Amino acid sequence: MSKTALLFAGQGAQVVGMGKDLAENSPAAKAWFDRANAALGYDLAAICFSGPEPELTKTEHAQPGIFLVSWVAFELLKERVPSLVFEATAGLSLGEFTALTAAGALSFEDGLKVVRQRGRFMQEACAATQGGMAAIIGLNEAVTREVCAETGVVLANLNCPGQLVISGPTEKLGPACALAKAKGAMRALPLPVAGAYHSPLMASAQPKLEAELARVTWRDPVVPVISNVTAQPHGGPDAIRGRLVEQVTSSVRWEESMRYLIGQGFTRFIELGPGRALSGFLKRIDKTAQVLNAEDLASLETTVKALQGKR
Repeated sequence: MSKTALLFAGQGAQVVGMGKDLAENSPAAKAWFDRANAALGYDLAAICFSGPEPELTKTEHAQPGIFLVSWVAFELLKERVPSLVFEATAGLSLGEFTALTAAGALSFEDGLKVVRQRGRFMQEACAATQGGMAAIIGLNEAVTREVCAETGVVLANLNCPGQLVISGPTEKLGPACALAKAKGAMRALPLPVAGAYHSPLMASAQPKLEAELARVTWRDPVVPVISNVTAQPHGGPDAIRGRLVEQVTSSVRWEESMRYLIGQGFTRFIELGPGRALSGFLKRIDKTAQVLNAEDLASLETTVKALQGKR
């Protein structure tokens, strides 16, 4: 029997217009966007639908916006396919919060509010430091770790074979990219992000996030949720809170997380939320996996048909 895991998008997937066609064509979707606006006290839906892009790109809007659109896609998929069964969830960085919410570890409102605050704390850390990130394409992990050790940056994301991300002080990224190319990287290019995510430069966000997580009611997840930090299932509420704080400065072990699920017999993966980055990573990790996604009406319909066995 095929086992299904749900995957939730991370920051960087945001795009102006995300979720708009879902809200315009589904009363249930519109209700979720209205509920989110009420919970936050401002019109997040309008920023998702209409931008402007600089506003949506702000970490404090991008994070809850992606969480919200991913959640709406999840709810609409359940509505369209009542027989849907999933046995695990995972999310990239910010998406881990959506994955935990989908697994019942916290309520929708709490998840949304925590993610908004997380975005604010990380934005404050970015403003207080001079940092950035760069994608390293075509270099293996061992050599990339050598680059990090020699230049004073860290390995932030291990996404899939041949695609890694480094993070650190702005003045060290240029030399790190140059060294990566010298060691054989096909490309090494700075990313358009506000700061050095998943690096020690984000440490000032950790105590603030820890206090925020302590105010939320947590429950045991109803299915395994894979931790970015350990690439293994989360434990109970106390362990979850600890890992989420740790995640702010730790590497995202995404490839390892996916290989764990594949090793557990998972063959179908459904990416929920804007973009298809996670689907692309998965195809690089295991070409035989069935990968579906739901980010808008068209992709939702395609996924519904696939799940119902229709062409």
